[in-house]
Amino acid sequence: MNDPLSLTLSALADPTRRAILARLAEGEATVSEIAAPFDISLPAVSRHLKVLETAGLITRGREAQWRPCRLEPHALKGVDDWLAHYRRFWSGGFDKMESYLAELKKREGKS
Repeated sequence: MNDPLSLTLSALADPTRRAILARLAEGEATVSEIAAPFDISLPAVSRHLKVLETAGLITRGREAQWRPCRLEPHALKGVDDWLAHYRRFWSGGFDKMESYLAELKKREGKS
């Protein structure tokens, strides 16, 4: 699994990693701050962070003894670009459903 989209989607498949990304969307944080709401060990959180980092979704810096993690939202652009191709099917489907529901309402009014 070397392509960026597969790495990103694989990283996003885990709910803990999605929660970590949601936390980092609020601002950078240390591993301890990220781990606080979870009932898992610091090494487990570090493994999740490594997956996110490998996918390019986060970066980890070093400022003295503080190692902040920060969200890298540009990595999500690949997922958005991939989904953009399929949005036309969704919006088209919703338009058809809306037309169908309007037709049903007309039929009910005639009854």
